[in-house]
This record gives sequence, structure tokens and C-alpha cells, in this order.
Amino acid sequence: MQVYFLGTGTSQGIPVIGSDHPVCKSHDSKDKRLRVSVWIVCDNQSFVIDCGPDFRQQMLTSNCTQLDALLFTHEHADHTAGLDDIRPFFFKQKKDIPVYAHHRVIENLKKRFDYIFETENKYPGAPNVQSFVVNNNEPFNIGSIEIIPVEVDHSNLQVFGYRIQDFVYLTDVKSINEIEIKKLKGIKVLVVNALREEPHHSHFSLQDALDFIYLVQPEKAYLTHISHLLGFHEEVQKKLPPNVFLAYDNLKITI
Repeated sequence: MQVYFLGTGTSQGIPVIGSDHPVCKSHDSKDKRLRVSVWIVCDNQSFVIDCGPDFRQQMLTSNCTQLDALLFTHEHADHTAGLDDIRPFFFKQKKDIPVYAHHRVIENLKKRFDYIFETENKYPGAPNVQSFVVNNNEPFNIGSIEIIPVEVDHSNLQVFGYRIQDFVYLTDVKSINEIEIKKLKGIKVLVVNALREEPHHSHFSLQDALDFIYLVQPEKAYLTHISHLLGFHEEVQKKLPPNVFLAYDNLKITI
């Protein structure tokens, strides 16, 4: 399995528009973060988790040429606003693109992107999608790959993470219950959000994330959904345990 970090930033990205914060002025490419998303290639299947407003740029940069499915964690714009940019994949592949999400998220997308989900008098330039509702405790398959939903709380909003074999991707986590934590047993790689050092009402702080990693005990962990307030990439990395890494845009890992 190959995991490509398309974006590792929080909802505003880094640099933040108009900001004079030192991290936003950094010349280190690892301090420049698009909105959070990953591209996974496994068993000849190519799929993306979340497509935010930077999706087109991310697809061009990563040279992704095949999209077999699109998984959503939740409906916030930094995770969904790029949905229209699946059009080139639809035109090239000439078949509906499967979209997997919680029922609430699909209904939200139908309102915001009604022309994509329309079935009658559909605009010919719009892509076609096939919607699949993700339910907790009901694994589903993309080709031969089993996907296990992992439910977390983003303050008062339900969010899905996903386990794919020995890899788990969790973002926008503020809390997770013991039943869901059991789904993470024995994993090799965990990706989880770490917004900043200070506590936040709907995201793990850095210490929250490190405590969670210690609890789960993956072989390796990567931090994502990072704010400029966390600090410079190189400085933060030096403070982390040996098996914990700050993810950065265009990082590729093999599991």
C-alpha cells in the first residue's frame, strides 16, 4: 500500500491569507500546507480520502491519473469543497465515481452540489457519482480492499476515520470512545490530527495526539491537519518521539 499525503494543513492552509506569522513566512516547503487529504493506492485500486478546495492542485502535483473511489470523513468545506474537480476523472474513465460517506454527509453534498447528484435533466458537463452510505460497524469494500469505518467526535460532530489493512487515517478528532479504539488494535501506521500546542475545542492538540498515539501503540504515527500555530516543521519534529513524525505535503510512505 502506498499513502501519498496530498495536504496536511488545517482549514485555512499554510500560509494563511494575509498572515504575518513567522511560519506563514517560512521558506521551508514543509511549512507550506494545503488542506488535508490523502491518496491511497492498494491492490490496483486508487482512492482519495477527502477532496478539499485544493483538490485540483493536489491531483496535478501528485500526478494521480486514476480515481476509483472517493471517501469522505465529514462535510466541512476543507474536506469537501473540491468535489467538482473529479470531472476529469469521470470524463476519462467514463463511469460513475463511487462516493462513500455518512448519510448526513451525502445529504449535505446533494444540497451543495445538486448538479452532480441530479438524475433528471442533468447538465452534460457535470460528473456522475454513485453514492454509498457508510455506517459504523459495517465494513465495505473498494475492489478487494476492506475498509473499516472508525467513528470519532469532532466536538459535537460525528466524523469517520478509516482503517485499511494495517493503516488508519483519522482527522478532526477531539475524542474517540473505547469501542472505536479497539478497531485500531495491531496497526502499523496511524495518521491523526494535531492542530497546535494549545488545547482546542474540536481538535486534538499536540499533547492530545501524542497521548492517543501512546495508547494505540502503532509502529509509526504521522501527524496531520496542522495549523501554523504548531510551529516550524523542523523545530516541532525534533521534539517528537522517535516513531512519531510530522507529515508534510507530498510525503509518500509505503506500508
